[in-house]
Amino acid sequence: MRMSDLVAQYILEMLDEQNGSAEIQRNELAGSLGCVPSQINYVITSRFTPEQGYIVESRRGGGGYIRISRVKMDKGTALMHIINSIGDRLDKKTAEAMLNNMLQSNMMQVQTAKAVAAALSDRTLRIVEQENRDNLRAALFKNMLLTLQS
Repeated sequence: MRMSDLVAQYILEMLDEQNGSAEIQRNELAGSLGCVPSQINYVITSRFTPEQGYIVESRRGGGGYIRISRVKMDKGTALMHIINSIGDRLDKKTAEAMLNNMLQSNMMQVQTAKAVAAALSDRTLRIVEQENRDNLRAALFKNMLLTLQS
């Protein structure tokens, strides 16, 4: 398992143990996991984003911390939040992260997620020119999510 996966898993376990909110001392966490503090930053900025259902707050300085909280909302509100966060372009990796988050929070069934992932894949969109794929992926995903909301 890669170090970034270990860091993410550790943070997810902290969130589970602490009812969806955890305070992290970046240097202490890096020391206990045997990595550099910048790796902690990378994991937080790439895997704990608002699009993935998290709020991240930080305070710098000697007593500084990073607080990560899971966003708690009903399914309809969460779907609208995801739809609004997509924008005009959506890359494959971000779409997959959003689908995984929806699966983890029981907003979508596994079979539905697989179908959506297949429809949004580069293999499916290969007939569209590369520079237009992310635009089409965003439009498709938004419309699929709107359908799920009704």
